[in-house]
Parts: sequence; C-alpha cells; structure tokens
Amino acid sequence: MQDSSVQQARVYTDFSGLNELKAQARTDKKAALAEVARQFESLFLGEMLKSMRKAGDVFSEDNYLNSNESQHYRDMFDNQLSLTLAGQQGGTGLAEALVRQLSRQIPGMSDGGEKLASHKATLADYDRSVPVPSRELPQQVREVNRMATAEPEVTTSVANEREAAPLPRRFDSPDEFVRELLPVAERVAAESGIDPRVMIAQAALETGWGKHMIEGKGDSPSYNLFGIKADQRWQGDSVDITTTEYREGLPMSERAAFRAYPDYEASFRDYVSFLESNPRYRDVLASADQPEVFAQKLQDAGYATDPQYGAKIRRIMNGDSLMTLSMGDTDSPDNNTEAEE
Repeated sequence: MQDSSVQQARVYTDFSGLNELKAQARTDKKAALAEVARQFESLFLGEMLKSMRKAGDVFSEDNYLNSNESQHYRDMFDNQLSLTLAGQQGGTGLAEALVRQLSRQIPGMSDGGEKLASHKATLADYDRSVPVPSRELPQQVREVNRMATAEPEVTTSVANEREAAPLPRRFDSPDEFVRELLPVAERVAAESGIDPRVMIAQAALETGWGKHMIEGKGDSPSYNLFGIKADQRWQGDSVDITTTEYREGLPMSERAAFRAYPDYEASFRDYVSFLESNPRYRDVLASADQPEVFAQKLQDAGYATDPQYGAKIRRIMNGDSLMTLSMGDTDSPDNNTEAEE
C-alpha cells in the first residue's frame, strides 16, 4: 500500500501532497527521498518529451489539426506520461541513482538509504546521565595547575637563550641563511604584505646566501641584506665599499656608500620603508601578493643595473626551500644594485 503523498503525486495536477511529503521526511527519510527522486525523474522525462515534440513541430506546420488547444492537451498528456513512466518498476534508473547519491548526504542514513542505529534523531535519544568523577581527578587538576604555572618560566628561559645567541654576521650555508632569516622576514611581511620568500630570495642574491655581507672598516658588520645605498637623505650609519655597476651593459667598479643597520630586522624594515617612500616602486608594491611579478617589476623599476636581476630572484625563490640555485648564479657582494632614492 503506497503512502497518500505518493498516491497524490501520481496525478500531475495535484499539488496537495507537498506538506504530507515534508511530514514524511521527518519520520521516514528513505521513503520521502525515494518519492522526491521519482518526481525529479518525471520532470526530467517531461523535459525530454518536450524537446522531442519541439523537434517534430516543423512537420505539423499548416496542419489544420495543429492548434493551441491540441498542443495544450498534448502537453497535459506528456506531463502525465512522464509521471507514469517514472512510476513504473525501475523507471529509467535515474531515481535510484539519485537515492544512492543523496543518501550519503542525509544525516542518519547509510549509502543504501537505511537509518543508522547509532544516529540520534532528537535530544531525547542522548544519554543525559551525569558521569561519575574519577578518583584521580583532584590529582590530575593539581598536575595541570603545576604545568600551567611552570610554562612562563620555560618561555622566559627560551627567550633569554635566544637573546644571548644573536644571528651570525655571516652564514655558512643556504640552509642556515633561510632558517635564521625567514622568521625575521615573516614578521616584517605580516605588516608590509610583501611575500617573505621574495625578500629572502633577493637578500640571498645580494649577499651570496649571506657569505658576502657588506662590511666596513675592521670587518664591522652592516647587516645590509638588500644593497641599499646611503645618499644625502640617509641619517644613519654607512660603510664604503667597492661595488660593480652595469653602465650601458658593461660592468664597472665604483666606490659607493651603503647603509648600515644595528641588526637584520632593521635591514628588512628599512627595505620596506625604502620601497614605500619611493614613488617609482609604487607599481612594484601593487604586486606584493604576486612574488614572481614583484621580482620582475623590481628590476623594471631600476632597483638594480643587472639585466638578469629579476630572473635570478625568481630562480632562487622557486628552488626547493630557496636553496637549489647553485652558488655560481648568485652575485658577489656588490650585486650591481642601484637601490638609490
């Protein structure tokens, strides 16, 4: 015996079964899903019949039996026919496929459309008894409190340890360069929006992975990672070195002053400030979220005189962990960098 909503759905002009179908969905999801899938199948068949009729309309032109009234009754027949075809045993198989697919998305139903025994339909299905506290609970609470109070001491110890071990003035390997400087770049990147990878890649190019840092007299460190020169507007410390610049495509040695910083983080921050304060790098910063475009626009804006500057940054950046580029492709400490206001 079929449900009343199913019986009503056998006639396409009867829409009163909708509320009954909603009520059935709350008590018998499997039957409701099967009925909805069957009705969808009938709509699909109806559209298919409509397309078939439309394809044959060209043959009924100038036929005195072809009128609006005959088309109306034909459409009524097709609608009822689609319901009847979908209601036959198996139908086209579309409804069964929909039931199998949608059953997986209905809470409490298995792939076959059966209700799961472990599914909780209402709050009344859940166990509301109060669990008995464990005898070990007081000891566990004391242990948690002890660990919570000990944590700040551990954190302070780690912080003091890091302060006591400053970053090296030179780096022995690309691995060490990335491991030590990437966290610093990430802190600055969080404020500037520039991808930290492109900053590390450019710093690696400028310093030969930290092996050729710019230094002043007596090997005094400059911590200058980006080859930014010190012009008349720079109020901080500086160091003078011999650098290589490309003039009309030819490398030439020149003496130039470069900015010096108290640490690497100051170098990263001044690099961002340098770009932001210079109008010619406005288009570069607009591509901060596209590191490869950023590298090319940096060269186009004249940051360095090396014609391969942007390509070298991209090669370093796209290597595994910024470390697969051979050391021969990185520049010497002068790096052909203009980096002037």
